[in-house]
Amino acid sequence: MDRIPLVDYLVLGDDPHLVANECTSCGARYFDRRSACASCGLQDFRTVEIAGTGTLRSFTIVHFAAEGVEVPFVAGLVDCDGTSVRGNVVNVPPDPEHVTLGMKVRLTTVPVGTDEAGVEAVGYGFEPAS
Repeated sequence: MDRIPLVDYLVLGDDPHLVANECTSCGARYFDRRSACASCGLQDFRTVEIAGTGTLRSFTIVHFAAEGVEVPFVAGLVDCDGTSVRGNVVNVPPDPEHVTLGMKVRLTTVPVGTDEAGVEAVGYGFEPAS
């Protein structure tokens, strides 16, 4: 089955990972395309791989979402060696007994859907590392 990433900054394969555009001047990182750095204004970027593990710095348990989105789910902010990454916390019950600030997490891929041609769209999330 063919697979495609849901976002441009997710790299699939044997070792799925995220990549960011890093300003060559100040080191600010962005997951979306930039014409200039929002931090220093310069226009030179390089692509860097983001750490696949991190620490959950903030989260919320979402109870209301668009039609068709299963709730509750956990939306989180993960510190991956200094790069902040937004992503859902998956493969864990969505409650404060199981999801805690400071918990160690790792990147994982999540199937999102399959089209009529059999191509699977793949997103990402973070799951407990232990």
